[in-house]
Amino acid sequence: MRIASVASAVPEHRFSQNEITAAIKSYWKDKLKEPEKLDWLHSRVGVDFRHLAFSLERYPFATWGEANTAWLKAAEDLGARAIDAALDRAGMSRQDLNALIVLSITGIASPSLDARLINRMTLRPDIKRTPIFGIGCAGGAIGLTRAADYVLAYPDHAAAILCVEICSLTVQQEDFSTTNLIASGLFGDGAAAVIVRGSRTAHRSSNNSSQSSRVGPQILGTGSVFYPNTEEIMGWDISEAGFKIVLSPQLPDLIKGRLAGDVDAFLGQYQLRRADIGNWVIHTGGPKVLDSIQNTLGLPDSELERSWDCLRQFGNLSSASVLLVLEEVLMNAPPSPGTYGVLMAMGPGFCLEMILLKW
Repeated sequence: MRIASVASAVPEHRFSQNEITAAIKSYWKDKLKEPEKLDWLHSRVGVDFRHLAFSLERYPFATWGEANTAWLKAAEDLGARAIDAALDRAGMSRQDLNALIVLSITGIASPSLDARLINRMTLRPDIKRTPIFGIGCAGGAIGLTRAADYVLAYPDHAAAILCVEICSLTVQQEDFSTTNLIASGLFGDGAAAVIVRGSRTAHRSSNNSSQSSRVGPQILGTGSVFYPNTEEIMGWDISEAGFKIVLSPQLPDLIKGRLAGDVDAFLGQYQLRRADIGNWVIHTGGPKVLDSIQNTLGLPDSELERSWDCLRQFGNLSSASVLLVLEEVLMNAPPSPGTYGVLMAMGPGFCLEMILLKW
C-alpha cells in the first residue's frame, strides 16, 4: 500500500501575525488588562502568517450556532478543493474512491461533513464513509492509519482521508486566560487530503493528472500509544459558549519522559533504530512541542525544517498540520529512494500516532 498523493487547500484570506494580533486587541479593547502580554505571546508561537476562513471584520461570530454554521460552509468548500487536488495529483477521478475518512475537531454536523461532500462531489453511492471527531492534532496520522488498515483489507481499493479545521471559529470571546491567548496566535484554518492506494491499484489510473505528480512512500506499518489518565493534557471544554481549549503545560514533560522509548519500541518491531530513519514528518504543534520532540529524539535541525516552515507560514492547523508537512516533503524535498521515514503526531487522549514509511 502506498500514499498516492497529498494536497492542501487554504482560505484566500491570508494575514500576517501582526495584523491578526492588532485585530484581536481592537476587539477586546479595555477588556484585555495586559495587551502587551498578547503581543509577547503571539511573538513567541513561531507563526508569521495564517489563513483565515473569513475576513477579519467578520470575527467574532455572535453565537456558537452561527460559528458552527460558518464552520460547515467553510469546511465543505475547503474539503472539496483538497480532495479534488489530491485526486488530480494521483491521476484519479472522484469515481475511483472506495472509502472516505473525514476528520475535524472544530465543528459538528449531522448528517456529518463526509455525507455533504459525497452529495456535493457526486462521489460513488457505495463509498464507505467514516467521520471522526475529537482527536485534534493527532488526526492526520490517525486518519492515515485508518486508511492504511482499509486498503490492507481491500488491496484493490483506494481511500481518501480529509482533515479540515476552521480553528479561527473556536477562539473564545470572553476567555482571557493565557491558554486562550496562545491559541488565538497559534492556530489557523485549512484542509489537507491524502489518497492511499492498495497494492493491487498501483498501475490503475482513470485520469491524466494536470499537476506535477511524484511517487509517494509505501506505508510499512503503523503504531499507536495511548497514555492513560492524561485527558487533561489537551482537548476541549465544551459548553454553551462552544469549544474552550485545554492545553496543559505538562505536555513537554510527557514528551521528554515517554516519546523516545515509545518511538524506539515501534521501530524495534521492524528491526530499525532511530539512526536508520532518514526522514521525519512531524506535526507542527508549536515551538515547545517541536523543541521537545527534537531534543528528546536527538534529531538534527534539518529534520524539522519543514515542520518549522509550515508553522511559520500557516500556523497550527490541528489535524491537517502533519499532512501539510507531508505535502511539503513529497512535492519539494522527496528523500532518496529506499529511505525510511516516520510520520508522527500527538493529540487528545493523550496519544501518539506513528507511521513507518519507505520512500
